[in-house]
Amino acid sequence: MSAVRDFDLVLKGGRVLDERNGVDGVLDVAIKDGRIAAVGSDLAGQAKRVEDVGGAIVAPGLIDIHTHVYHKATSLSIDPGFISRRSATTTLVDAGSAGAGNYDGFRDYVMANSPYRIFAFLNISFPGIFGFDKGVSIGEATLRHMLPVDRCVAKIEQNRDRIVGVKVRIGGPVTGELGLGALELALEAANAVGLPLMTHIGTAPPSYADVVSMLRPGDILTHCFRPSPNSALDADGKVLRAVRDARERGVLFDIAHGMGAFGYETAEGALKDGFLPDLISSDVHVIAVEGPGFDLLHTMSKLLNCGMTLPDVIGMSANRPALAIRRPELGHLGVGAPADITVLQQVDSNYVFEDVVGVRRQGTTLLQPVAVYLGGKSMEVARRPFEEPFILGGCRGHQH
Repeated sequence: MSAVRDFDLVLKGGRVLDERNGVDGVLDVAIKDGRIAAVGSDLAGQAKRVEDVGGAIVAPGLIDIHTHVYHKATSLSIDPGFISRRSATTTLVDAGSAGAGNYDGFRDYVMANSPYRIFAFLNISFPGIFGFDKGVSIGEATLRHMLPVDRCVAKIEQNRDRIVGVKVRIGGPVTGELGLGALELALEAANAVGLPLMTHIGTAPPSYADVVSMLRPGDILTHCFRPSPNSALDADGKVLRAVRDARERGVLFDIAHGMGAFGYETAEGALKDGFLPDLISSDVHVIAVEGPGFDLLHTMSKLLNCGMTLPDVIGMSANRPALAIRRPELGHLGVGAPADITVLQQVDSNYVFEDVVGVRRQGTTLLQPVAVYLGGKSMEVARRPFEEPFILGGCRGHQH
C-alpha cells in the first residue's frame, strides 16, 4: 500500500539552518497549505511534489531589515520586486523612506501591490527622506517643526499592521544644528507607541557614543560598522565603551551597508574585538544597488568572507530581524510557521569585495539564490550578473 501523500511539497536533503529552533543538519522540510508542516528525515514519500535541494542551504525566508522601497514616490527607493528576486528575500523592511505625510501612498500603492511582505519604520520627519538621489542630499531632520511627534504617533496607531517602529537619521548635514534634538523627538514618538527606534548614525556631530548612549533596549543602531571618522572604534582600534554598554542594555546593531556605511577597518576591528553585529541588512537604495553593497545577499557574502560563520550570517538575516521587528511568526522553520523559505548555494569564488571607501579584500565564497518560497508559493529568483563572472566552476544553483 502506498504512503499517504499528504504534504504539498517537500524540499529534500538540504542543509537546514533554523537558528530559532536550534536546527543545523541535513533534513527534509515539508510544506502544506502555505505553512511548515514538518522538518525531519525521509519525508519525501508523503509528498505530492518533491524538490531535491541536496548540497544547498535551506533557510527561513531572508528578511532585509533596512531597505528603501517606496518605489517611484521617493527618489532614493527601488522596486521591491526587483530586489527581492535578486537577493532571495521574502520580507523587506523600509527604513524611513516615508513619514506621516506620505505613508498612505506607500501602503496603498507599493505594499498593497507587492506579493512580498513589506513593513516599515516610519520616519519621524513628516515628509520622510525627500531629498536623496545621485548628486542630491538634503537633510530631512534639520528643523524641529518638520518632526511633529503627534503626527508620527497618530499614523503609527492607524497602521500597526505594517509599521514596526520609528526611524530617524542622525548626524552631520542630515540633522544640522538640531543634532541630538532629532533623536529626542524620535524617542518621544517611539515611547508613545511602544515600538523600537531605528537610528542612522552618520558623520559627527553628534558622536557615535552620544547617539548610542541614548538608545533603549530593542532599539536599533543601523550602519554599525560605518568607517571612521565617527566609527564604533576608539583610537586604539577597540570597540567604544559606550557601544558595549549599549549592547549590554539590549540595543541591537545592524550592518545596513548602503553607499557609505561599511568600512573594512571598522568591521575587521570590531570582529577581532569580539563584537559581532546583531542584524545584517543592505540599506539598498538607488545608489547602493549598483555597489559596493548591492543587496542583502551580497552583504551576507561579504561578512562570510570576513570570517563570520554561515549559521550566524543566516541567523542575522532571518531569525534575528524577525524578532527585532516583533514578528515572531517569521524568520524560522518551526511547524505552523508561514512557509517563507530561502534556498541558497554556497559557491567557490574569486570575487574581490570592496568597502565604501575603496578598501578591497579578496574573497573565496559567494551565496547564490536557488529558490524562494513565500507562504509556500514558489517565487522567481533573478540572476546576479555582477557576481556570476567570479564563480569558479559555474553556479550550481538552479532557477525557479
